[in-house]
Amino acid sequence: MFHVKHSLPHILLINPWITDFAAYNFWIKPFGLLSIGSLLRRNGFRITLLDCLDSTIKTKSYGDGKLPKVKIHKPPALKGIPRHFSQYGISESEFLDRLACIERPDVVAITSGMTYWYPGVITVIDIINKLYKNAPVVLGGIYATLCYDHAIKYSGADYVFNGRDENEALRAISNLAGLEAGSSDFRYSQSTDGNKPHPAFDLYTHPDYVCISTSRGCPFKCPYCAASFLSGSFVRRDPLDAVEEIEYWAMQQGVRNIAFYDDALLVNPEASIIPMLKEIIRRRISINLHAPNGLHTGEIDGELADLMHKGGFKTVRLGFETSDEAMQIETGGKVDNRAFERAVRHLNRAGYSAQEIGVYILAGLPGQRVEEVEESIAFVMGTGARPILTEYSPIPHTQFFEKAKHFSKLDIGKEPLYHNNSIFPCQWEGFTWEDLRRLKENLQTR
Repeated sequence: MFHVKHSLPHILLINPWITDFAAYNFWIKPFGLLSIGSLLRRNGFRITLLDCLDSTIKTKSYGDGKLPKVKIHKPPALKGIPRHFSQYGISESEFLDRLACIERPDVVAITSGMTYWYPGVITVIDIINKLYKNAPVVLGGIYATLCYDHAIKYSGADYVFNGRDENEALRAISNLAGLEAGSSDFRYSQSTDGNKPHPAFDLYTHPDYVCISTSRGCPFKCPYCAASFLSGSFVRRDPLDAVEEIEYWAMQQGVRNIAFYDDALLVNPEASIIPMLKEIIRRRISINLHAPNGLHTGEIDGELADLMHKGGFKTVRLGFETSDEAMQIETGGKVDNRAFERAVRHLNRAGYSAQEIGVYILAGLPGQRVEEVEESIAFVMGTGARPILTEYSPIPHTQFFEKAKHFSKLDIGKEPLYHNNSIFPCQWEGFTWEDLRRLKENLQTR
């Protein structure tokens, strides 16, 4: 039987670069990787984090900001796109310098973000394989899960993890390190509730912000979204457990900004967000809260809007997608125009200005016409909110992905680079590049 000791193997955790036409640090952190790191440390492993995105050249007051970048050659599949392609994050020389200061790892665990960011993943794995020839490389994350076969074939990792459970990652890393994670000495993450070990954000030195999640998964199954595939069933944390985490970072560590990573933060508000905000207010926790993922507007009434404003919500983003009623039903049926208008009125009355209420509108869905997006923009502006154009990205394992494969002129089924919303993969005569450019320019001038 294996007994946990302080001399357990050293695991190096790496968050790779972003490779894209554009990128912004909108509270980006490797949440899953940090959760696995917390579980590993809980079991006595020695862990080190190297985050290639842990650098901003211009941090705003809320912790978000621009990422440093260096222009790189475009992959052959993107040669026809007339835009510069860049690698975002720390320089490769700084990456190597940081590696030189780290104890040689026994296993390297690497995460992955968007499917079309995989070139940065491959670059990191190539460096690691050359530097640490005998250290197994484990690859997980969004790209590894959604494009599992592609990752196995091209990434260079020794093991590709495409599971949803941190416990499976613990077993895989332990086995690769020459241990057997099957004994009673191992402490596993509980899978029956949402109260898991908090992600290891303490691996960062004086973070500008921390990300938390009050739930896992999403109860909705929107045809353009892979949340249910990536996270499994919807599970809630005890709201007071989430408040304890927020209070720790705000009151004990001096962190001023918390970004929620929930896919359904406001669902069933009486059992979650409302008691959470009431407790934050009762404890007088001074914090800036941010909701970069779209909030479900159907749950926002006067009480919740007031609590959000008093509790410290500074970044409010509503998931609206479209004002077209037929498309609302096709994209999940979780919002309608009247409920959206009521939500915005409540937020306005609570103290939020039109500029503070950002509303995501989807552009470029398979078969979508530009007129629908124009009407949605006008509708949102008429309610007293600010429309934010969000280009559609074809995501594997979603209903719309099959529709997009038939609609797009690109081979999105084989090449993840074509999932990039920046290249407008489902453009057609009813919604062209020129239409998209015009919409963006009009929004910038308003």
